[in-house]
Amino acid sequence: MRLKHLLALAAPFALLLPLSVQAAWPEGGKSSFQQDCQKGAMQNPNVNPAQAKAHCECGANALEKNFSKEELSKLMDRNTPPDNALLAKAQSAIQSCKVVK
Repeated sequence: MRLKHLLALAAPFALLLPLSVQAAWPEGGKSSFQQDCQKGAMQNPNVNPAQAKAHCECGANALEKNFSKEELSKLMDRNTPPDNALLAKAQSAIQSCKVVK
């Protein structure tokens, strides 16, 4: 009987575990990333604002899905550039976000 009570207590936490594994951007990080991304994308004369916004939203979501909070913080740190391995991982994650012309 005691085991049933423990399982009943643990079940809700087990269901929430996948939600806690997904990364969370540092405060303001996602919007900051998207703004910087859009500014960079708009420097290409072949990209319109809607395309830039869609591409950058996709990139932000891809990073959020594939990176831990610590990795996202390192990517967003303006004082210390991220190492090459982290940049390569970010480029790989964002690569699936193509700008449709």
